[in-house]
Amino acid sequence: MSTSIVLHVLRCVGHAGLPRVADAAGLPEADAESHLIDLAVAGWVTRSPGEHGAWGLTEAGRAEDARRTVRELDSAGTREALTAAYQRFMVLNSELLELCSAWQLRALDGTMAPNDHSDPAYDALVLDRFADLDRRAGAVIADLSAALPRFGRYRVRLTAALDRARSGALEHLTDSTTAYHTVWFQLHEDQLATLGIPRR
Repeated sequence: MSTSIVLHVLRCVGHAGLPRVADAAGLPEADAESHLIDLAVAGWVTRSPGEHGAWGLTEAGRAEDARRTVRELDSAGTREALTAAYQRFMVLNSELLELCSAWQLRALDGTMAPNDHSDPAYDALVLDRFADLDRRAGAVIADLSAALPRFGRYRVRLTAALDRARSGALEHLTDSTTAYHTVWFQLHEDQLATLGIPRR
């Protein structure tokens, strides 16, 4: 089962180093690496050369993940529930994109400028809006997790990212590989892959 999770993580994350794969899968790095090696032997993943080489799916791996995902969803019989949760997610997705823009840019003297985070009151306001969005997203993720338990990992990762940002590590909202926006994007990609919806 964990091998399938690691394969699917790469489908949703894209090319990534071992630490990022392990974090997304919720596995110790040694376990994630063992699964990646097994997947490489099967011809489903490959690793770019170099000390910091990234792992990624082969075309065969992408096809295999699609087969496994269809089988998982058919076995669970929860397509209707996932589709309903996805539709609610997409309403929140538009709001998330607006919040990310508000975090990165702000109006100064009538023009938009990069947010240099020199105004704690402004940042606190945006963070409060993120927290409100996150609370509502929690209900959607709970429904996704009830339909397919592997979606539960996103609740953990989103909470961790928001907690770090609210503790002062501001890059964890939009500007790191473990940022709230990054994890949200992967959650979106996972729903698309699971339901077989092409990204527009």
